[in-house]
Amino acid sequence: MEYRQLGGSGLKVPVLSYGAATFGGGTPLFKAWGETDVAEATRLVDICLDAGVNFFDTADIYSKGMSEEILGKAIGKRRNDVIISTKATFAMSKNPNDLGSSRYHLIRAVEDSLRRLGTDHIDVYHMHGFDAITPIEEVLSTLNNLIESGKVRYIGCSNFSGWHLMKSLSISERHGWSKYVSHQAYYSLIGREYEWELMPLAIDQKVATMVWSPLGWGRLTGKIKRNTGIPDGSRLHETASYGPPVEDNYLFDVVDALEEIAGETGKTIPQVALNWLLHRPTVANIVIGARNEEQLRQNLGAVGWNLTADQVARLDAASDITPIYPYWHQRQFEERNPLPVRRVPALV
Repeated sequence: MEYRQLGGSGLKVPVLSYGAATFGGGTPLFKAWGETDVAEATRLVDICLDAGVNFFDTADIYSKGMSEEILGKAIGKRRNDVIISTKATFAMSKNPNDLGSSRYHLIRAVEDSLRRLGTDHIDVYHMHGFDAITPIEEVLSTLNNLIESGKVRYIGCSNFSGWHLMKSLSISERHGWSKYVSHQAYYSLIGREYEWELMPLAIDQKVATMVWSPLGWGRLTGKIKRNTGIPDGSRLHETASYGPPVEDNYLFDVVDALEEIAGETGKTIPQVALNWLLHRPTVANIVIGARNEEQLRQNLGAVGWNLTADQVARLDAASDITPIYPYWHQRQFEERNPLPVRRVPALV
C-alpha cells in the first residue's frame, strides 16, 4: 500500500481509506447506503488491515452516531494500529445548539464522538461543512484548543468553498493556530469542478485532498451503461436526489471511455476510475465505501498498478467540460495562470 503525506503535516496516510457511512443504517438515507452490523464491520476492518488500509473515516451524522459506535467496536483493541477520522457540523438533534461549528457544539461533539468510538483521541477531525454563522476565529481557536488538549491530532475541513478555506488558513496563520491539513471533497471523473478553484488553492497552500464519493455517487460502478438504466438494487433509486446531478450523455461518454480502458488493463470500471484519481495533484487519499466484502476487495484492486499516460489523457478528454466563469477565461492565459488548466499536470 502506498502512503502519502497528509498536506503540510507530518502524517503519512494510505492512498485508500475505508468510509464507514454504510455502518448502521440508522436513518432512511443511510439505510439505503448500507446496514453493516458489528460482525460484518469487524470482517471488513480485518480485510482493510490485511491490505494495508489502516485509515478509517466516519462522521457523527452517519446514522446518528451508529457508524462511530460500530467502527469503534470493530476496531476494538487495535486502536493503536489505525488512523481514525470523524466529522462534525450537521444537526444531531432538534436542539438549536446541536449543530454547526460553535465552541459549544464542537466541544460536545468531540466528547460524544470519543465516547462512541471508544477512544481518547481523534487522529483527523474534519468540519463536515462551513458554518457561516459562527465566527471563524471561534471555530479555529476551539479546534486549536482541542489539539492542545490531546483530544484531536490534526484538523481538516470538508465541502468548503475556496474562500472558506483560504480565509480559515489565513486566520490560523495570523494567530499561530493549527491549520487545516486536509479537505474532504467530492471529486470524480464525472465531477471535476474541484479542479477549478480548490485544487489550485490546495497546491498553493499544501492542503491534501481526501476524495469522497470517488465513483460519482455510485454512477461509475460499471452497472450503469448506455441504454441500460439504473439497475434494480442500486442505491441511486433512493439517494440520487441527494448527490450531484449528471447529464446522461456526459455520463455515458465517460463510462464508454472507462469500459474501453478497463478492457485494455484487465481491470474493472471502478478500479480504473479510482486509479485515475490517484494521478491527480493534491490527492492524498480516496475514501472508498463498500456494503460487503466483494465490493471492498474490488475497490482494493484499484492500487498496485498504474494507468499509462495515454490512458489518463483519454479519460481526461472524455470527462472534460467547459468550466464556469472565471475559470473558462483563465484557461486562455495558461502561461501565467497554469491552474486550473485543460490538462492538469501530473502528480510529482
